[in-house]
Amino acid sequence: MLDERKRRILQAIVDDYISTAEPIGSRTIARKYNLGVSPATIRNEMSDLEQLGYLEQPHTSAGRIPSAKGYRFYVDCLLQPPQISEREVALIQQWYQSKVQRIEQVFQETARVLSRVTRNISLVLAPELKQRKFKYLQFLPLDAQRVILIIVTDTGFLENKIITIPEDTDVHDLQRIANCINDRLAGLVFEQIKSSLLQDIKQELLHDAELFDMALAMIRETIRSQNQERVYLGGASQLLTQPEFRDVDRVKSLLSILEQERLVCDMLHAQEGEGITVTIGTENKYAGIQDCSVVQATYSIDGHIVGKIAVLGPTRMEYGKVMAVLDFMHRYLEKVLERFRV
Repeated sequence: MLDERKRRILQAIVDDYISTAEPIGSRTIARKYNLGVSPATIRNEMSDLEQLGYLEQPHTSAGRIPSAKGYRFYVDCLLQPPQISEREVALIQQWYQSKVQRIEQVFQETARVLSRVTRNISLVLAPELKQRKFKYLQFLPLDAQRVILIIVTDTGFLENKIITIPEDTDVHDLQRIANCINDRLAGLVFEQIKSSLLQDIKQELLHDAELFDMALAMIRETIRSQNQERVYLGGASQLLTQPEFRDVDRVKSLLSILEQERLVCDMLHAQEGEGITVTIGTENKYAGIQDCSVVQATYSIDGHIVGKIAVLGPTRMEYGKVMAVLDFMHRYLEKVLERFRV
């Protein structure tokens, strides 16, 4: 364990390096942080911290920077995450209210707002819902030519699409088609909805084949979306603003990982459990992100963990800010998802 003075010096170095991305010298610490000791004493303490593995010296004449061990101690023992600001809360709430109309947009916009607020790459793991059940299909008239086709699952999630209906189709035709589909599919797990069953329904609705085909396309789209996890990515361009990623090869290596959806899913699943977790440097599974940190949090539906939200950035990321945002976002995301329940 580190004594109090070493802790204060380590915290000052990490805080300063996060802000400046420049190696920190003892005179800088003495001048900026008023620790009550001389630069010579700070220099000796920094030397001890380096020998203990908490600091590194990138060049002989340069100051020190935190090591992965130093960041880990900072996150675990020194950091007190700040509260997310009222301005950021308002931004997030307004963002969802103006941009989210469908369930997939929840995850798309979560990725966008996370990257915008944290200025890092964001990852949102949307749930696999293949055990969910078909509840009902409904047509909601918009005008004489258009209706909203809605499919509702037993969790209350909605899939919806505006379609143009054939001429001379009235509300009774729409209701008859919906009733036929709902009678045959209600209560079935999506995996149980086979092509043969859908063809049987089509035979019953031969006089309304055009409209049924539109509904059929929507049902199949819903089945596909229920049967796989999806990762939504935001802020990849943020890499180019970070001094750590001026090296084009480093950027290519990281982007090659982010392009592989199954690999990203595996990366996020590597850390299990509730709450916020932080993996730093070589704690990460894949070589392409072993000079990065990943902060992630789970979110739940009906008390069951179903997905994750994460922020990926350099080890020099603002851990306190990112953790505060994720703490707010995972709880707010659960509230947003409630809007899509019926």
